[in-house]
Amino acid sequence: MKLIGKPVNSLAMGRRSFLRGAAALGVGAGLSAPAIVSRAAAAETADIALRDQDLAFIATEETYTTDELMALNTINDDHREYLEGTGLAEIGPRRIAAMNAAGINVQILSAHTPGVQDLPGQEGIDFAVRLNKMIADGPMAAYPGRFQAYATLPLQDPEASAEELERAVREDGFVGAMTNGFVGSKFLDHPDFEPVLARAEALGVPIYLHPGFPPQEVFDIYYRINRPEYNEEYQDYIFSGSGYGWHQEVLTQCLRLIMTGAFDRFPKLQMIVGHMGEGLPFYYQRIVGDMGDVTEDSLNKPIGQYFSDNFWYTTSAFFQDELLHLLLRYISVDRVMFAIDYPFADMKAGTDWFRAVDLPREAKEKIAYRNAEKLFGIKV
Repeated sequence: MKLIGKPVNSLAMGRRSFLRGAAALGVGAGLSAPAIVSRAAAAETADIALRDQDLAFIATEETYTTDELMALNTINDDHREYLEGTGLAEIGPRRIAAMNAAGINVQILSAHTPGVQDLPGQEGIDFAVRLNKMIADGPMAAYPGRFQAYATLPLQDPEASAEELERAVREDGFVGAMTNGFVGSKFLDHPDFEPVLARAEALGVPIYLHPGFPPQEVFDIYYRINRPEYNEEYQDYIFSGSGYGWHQEVLTQCLRLIMTGAFDRFPKLQMIVGHMGEGLPFYYQRIVGDMGDVTEDSLNKPIGQYFSDNFWYTTSAFFQDELLHLLLRYISVDRVMFAIDYPFADMKAGTDWFRAVDLPREAKEKIAYRNAEKLFGIKV
């Protein structure tokens, strides 16, 4: 399948090899730190590590795939071999064991990007229904209470997507929908997707705005680097994807939804963004300051208010104290939820990090599970 032409042929293989190299550099740098730590410092470190061991966790951005989905979205054998090695397709005992070891009570599952949203016609509709029913009849039924799910939608057909979202929510108990960046060359603010937004609002379920790869023309302008020393793995996947492009793309889509009035037309509509807000905390003051005046007469509320009223934010794969505290500087703790981004981030590393975060216990409970219970109507 050609998602953005040749550029995505190596996908996560490039990401993984790149990250392995970065991790190796980090280990090497650590050798320069003092080798002997005082007993007092060691005791303090141990105390932090044992903090809040009884926290419950709902992990709100956790990925799965199937053989059929990999056949659709992988380009070559190497890419498929990498995905198989991550455990992405395993939604049974192995995943449950890792959840137990990390102390994760519930995972909310979503299909590996881009799901089926690039598959047109009845084929896309049927594929989405198969995936959703497989999750409902498989892991959700086999492990009651341990798995919830976002619906996979055939977004090439917005009306069918609205119908499948309602079916998945009402019949299978799904808690929302997952989208993956561009749908063709359109974002969800395009009028074509009003049926999906309206149905999500009517059902009272959120849409998770996961990133996706750009259309060919966007890739060519922004991410194509014609230097022989850059291999395709770095150029195609890392730069346009997880290393940079994805995060800018999601924030752009959020702003487009606000500026086109989607939340004025659907004031109760809720969106979720991952990765500590996809850059929003860094840009927040500039967005509110520079764009507040120019949107004052076109929107019902100040632009910054929509980020508080219509968006939720997750910690997926960004296990950094400073980023969490920056997000909480601008966004209420009542709007932040825990996530791992499994299997592309380690479950236990995520829960260990969050247990050690310096926040009041009430705030940590909200982020770890209480906010998700409220938004999704579930209990741990």
